[in-house]
Amino acid sequence: MKIRITAFWIAVLFLSASCGQTDLCQLSVSKEDSIPNGGKTIELFKLVNENGMSVKVTNYAASLTDVSVPDKQGNFEHVVLGFDSLESYLGKHPKLGATVGRFANRIRNAEFNLNGQTYHLEKNNKGHSIHGGTQGFNRQIFDTDTFYTVKDTAIVIFKYRSIHQEGGFPGNLDISVAYKLTNNNEIILEYTAVTDKPTVVNFTNHSYFNLTGCKDPVLSHLYMIRADSITPVDSIGIPTGELISVAGTEYDYTSPLPAEMRIRRMGKGYDINYKLNKSSDSPELAAVVVEPVSGRVLKAYTTEPGMQFYIPNSNMDYLAGHDGKKYGRYYGFCLEMQHFPDSPNNPQFPTTSLFPGETYRQITIYRFETISE
Repeated sequence: MKIRITAFWIAVLFLSASCGQTDLCQLSVSKEDSIPNGGKTIELFKLVNENGMSVKVTNYAASLTDVSVPDKQGNFEHVVLGFDSLESYLGKHPKLGATVGRFANRIRNAEFNLNGQTYHLEKNNKGHSIHGGTQGFNRQIFDTDTFYTVKDTAIVIFKYRSIHQEGGFPGNLDISVAYKLTNNNEIILEYTAVTDKPTVVNFTNHSYFNLTGCKDPVLSHLYMIRADSITPVDSIGIPTGELISVAGTEYDYTSPLPAEMRIRRMGKGYDINYKLNKSSDSPELAAVVVEPVSGRVLKAYTTEPGMQFYIPNSNMDYLAGHDGKKYGRYYGFCLEMQHFPDSPNNPQFPTTSLFPGETYRQITIYRFETISE
């Protein structure tokens, strides 16, 4: 079995993207829908590349709502969990496709010290802070800055001002999130931010991928994560401040493996930050995921030092997703590119501090490919 998987993986790394279509589509971006909400307008945009791959994004939480890509036979299906209506995003759901901030992941005791001053945040996770609080970016309506095509890329840019003390965080923070769809079947997320007071920032995207076409659980996907260590956590998910090797543990995905047997043994899903094997601040390969039946491949690249690998075990059958499809247990995996959780309270971690005059930048790329039989 190990030999078969290894050979399969070698093929994955060398085969290129395929759309399975004979006729090229026209690169385009257009507004597809809009609804009023509280004096603002929530908008939905559709980006299409020349291969027929399509992506939908909304200024509500600067969210990625839909990705449609082909399988190895050229059949297009949805590969992220999401809704067909904008109204559904206003209701209860686990941050499907949302931009998360100001600070993705957890901060111990919902407080941190910066420049000798202690800041107190909303305690929305067992006495701690998570994902910027209950009114974090995932509940905000961004402004649509612009949308256009240039050369081989369709682009939508959203902007938002997070005011001083929003969620307890200091400084007026101006953030820009650009979604770009290229003719190489890449979704590029570019984040920039500036502040007028010293603050901390940590942004990520909370898309749940499912390469089966969202028809089955993701436990049989093959996962490879380019990381030799994790930031271990205590019983409630707060980092201990250490780094431990993944070797010989259920977190070792340095070689491609399915998650099913490990999750069955653990009795829970995955929710852990990996310290990525990176040598620069440029985008580098962080993870590769393959769905063997459909032949779909997702390659993820990032400038960030960490990645939260998340396969929740909660049942999502209360959600009516794309085409009215019911999602179940283990129906999505997240590759959340980020700085480490609780970094403000762990000076040995890469810094998340942002100061006036500086510009925060992050690039994350999700590239879709297919493999042959």
